[in-house]
Amino acid sequence: MGHWDGMLAFQRNGLALRMAASAADLHAAQRLRYQVFYEECGAKPCEMNASLRRDQDCFDDSCDHLLVIEQGREVDDGTALADGRVIGTYRLLRQEVAVSNDGFYSHSEFDIAPLLARHSELRFLELGRSCVAQGFRGKPVMELLWQGIWNYVRIHRMDVMFGCASLEGTNPESLSNELAFIAASRPTPAEWRVAALPDNRVAMGMLPLSTRDQREVLRGLPTLVKAYMRLGCYFGDGAVIDRQFNTTDILIVLPVSEINPRYFSHYGAPVS
Repeated sequence: MGHWDGMLAFQRNGLALRMAASAADLHAAQRLRYQVFYEECGAKPCEMNASLRRDQDCFDDSCDHLLVIEQGREVDDGTALADGRVIGTYRLLRQEVAVSNDGFYSHSEFDIAPLLARHSELRFLELGRSCVAQGFRGKPVMELLWQGIWNYVRIHRMDVMFGCASLEGTNPESLSNELAFIAASRPTPAEWRVAALPDNRVAMGMLPLSTRDQREVLRGLPTLVKAYMRLGCYFGDGAVIDRQFNTTDILIVLPVSEINPRYFSHYGAPVS
């Protein structure tokens, strides 16, 4: 796989994986997020984010931020650092940190409190704000990001990963096949079920899955959603319309104990 330098630093084929360690690192990640979410995907920035041209919110200071860097690349778009250009990022929020600060981002869209209460003996990690720069949305960058997440999970002995994933657009009828496919992909046991909050909720199975080839529907899903499916995640009950980000959000819940064991040979086994 490559050479590890410390707990969460990794290099392979001109790409480096590490955690953000400074304000400059965080600002570069926020600039990449702004490029993807606002300039590319049509999200609506607040006045401050528009003036800074960075995607930032109150949760950023509580989170750890995973970075993938294209080494040696000099750019002038706000994503450049001393060791290269930030081309991928994920933010990670541990439960104990969330409890001491502003809670979890997912609280604003999904009723996650019952889930946390049902599994009070487990440690939860929220995943969010995932994005990859145009031209790099393939296997190498996503594998690096997932290697970093998985090592973070093992280092901190997390038990459950969860967070919002997004489908582009806010018209649930145009996404009916995708939502129905996701809802039917893996039945969620009651112990892991989470309901979308009612204000902007849409039913994922509001229309029956059409006769359209289900393989075609699967191919059209976002790469991140397909990755979560392969890992063995469960999905929340209902989706949420997020008009600011021009997305329809679903909740993923991924207990470490439910991860398909075949991935351990690639990313490493859980810490016993």
